[in-house]
Order: sequence, then structure tokens, then C-alpha cells
Amino acid sequence: MTPTNATSPRRIRRLPERQTADRIDLFALLDDELVGHLAAVVDGEPVVVPMGYARDGEHLLLHGSTGGGFALRAADERATVAFAVTALDGLVYARSLFDSSMNYRSAVVYGVLETVPADETDAALIALSERLMPGRPAEVRGTTRKETAATRVLRLALDDVVMKARAGGASEDPDDGEDHIAWAGVVPLVRSWGPPSASALTPAGTPIPDSVVARMTRSTGEPTPTRKSVVALRTRPPGEHRLH
Repeated sequence: MTPTNATSPRRIRRLPERQTADRIDLFALLDDELVGHLAAVVDGEPVVVPMGYARDGEHLLLHGSTGGGFALRAADERATVAFAVTALDGLVYARSLFDSSMNYRSAVVYGVLETVPADETDAALIALSERLMPGRPAEVRGTTRKETAATRVLRLALDDVVMKARAGGASEDPDDGEDHIAWAGVVPLVRSWGPPSASALTPAGTPIPDSVVARMTRSTGEPTPTRKSVVALRTRPPGEHRLH
């Protein structure tokens, strides 16, 4: 077990037993999710913005624009920000509304944003793209100089992190005095990608690329598709793509 923050660990005050310091659990959460919320104080006002991200080793990569925004300003001012990621795994139905709950994993990363140097930007953009759309960079044209000049990648170190999680059933006990005829349990939340929908200018019959197949079969708990299923997926007319 490697603490998420070994130097100055933050403590969860409410239900502290749900705090986890396991680095493996942290990485699993960050790698499962695709969107987090970046928070900072700007001119005395709180600002929160959802952003796509990718974990690259011991850092998070966030995509930004040279057009400005509070994220770049926070980086320039060396201001402390917070980046939150949450996964909802299920709803817990207890025999009272008070005892009902959620199964979840959540983490908040604190730190100072850094702008990825120009000579590392291309590699950072590839890493970010590979996380969101595995294999896609190899299928499309390269990024132009103009596009690179208009893009900034921000980096946030995973040095100061607090993580909290709940996994389990409803609180109950044989002698709790509740009417156990009332149903109690957990309804898991299962997510999956839907069938791909081609753009209006994509010619009919264009094969589904490997990156789309990879995205549909990753992080969903589904097995890797067989050769037969992939061929069927790629040869169906638009609007009829299904992965069996």
C-alpha cells in the first residue's frame, strides 16, 4: 500500500473509515473515468469547470487553449487548484431513507497547475488522446503547427490527494428492529458505449476503425470482441452497428 499523499496527508472527518490511501485504488479510479471537475478561486469567486483528462504516470494531463480561461490564469499565478473525479458504482436501498446511500469512489487532487513545455506538448497530446480514444492518433492526420500553437496542456502532480470510497450493501442487522419484509439491497450502475454513428460526410460502408472498436470494448467490463464480431460490426450499414 502506497499512500496517496505520504508527506502531508489530508484527513476525511466524516466517516473517516471510508478514506483509502491505496495508490492502486487511486490509479484505478482515475483510469476508469474520463471527466473531472477543476476548481479554483478567481477574483474572490469560486469557479468549477468539467474537463476531460488523462493520467500519465504520476500526473494528470488537462487540455487547455491559449484563448485563456481560469486554468491558464491559475497556472500563471501559481494558485492552488483542486481537481475532483467521482465514479458512482451503485445505489444502496436501505429500509429507511436515512440509511440509504451510494457506492462510489471519489478523489480530489490538490496542487499547482504547470504548463507542459512546448517540446513536450506533442507527446502530452498523444498521451491524452490515447487515453480518451485509444489508437486514434495513428488513424488521423497529424496536428498542424497552428493547432499546436493554439493548444496548451496543463499538468497536475498526484502528490496531494485525498480519496474516499464506499462499497457494500445496506446497513442491516438481524436485531435492528426493522421489518425485513421490506426489500433492501444494491442496484449497481453499469455503463457501456452505444453503437457508433457515422458523420454526415462519412461515405456509407466505411469500416469502423480499430480505435472505435477499442473504445467500445474498454473500461466496460466486456471481453475483447472476437474476430467474427468485429468483422460484423465493421460491415453493417450506418445505424445498425451492434457489438455482440
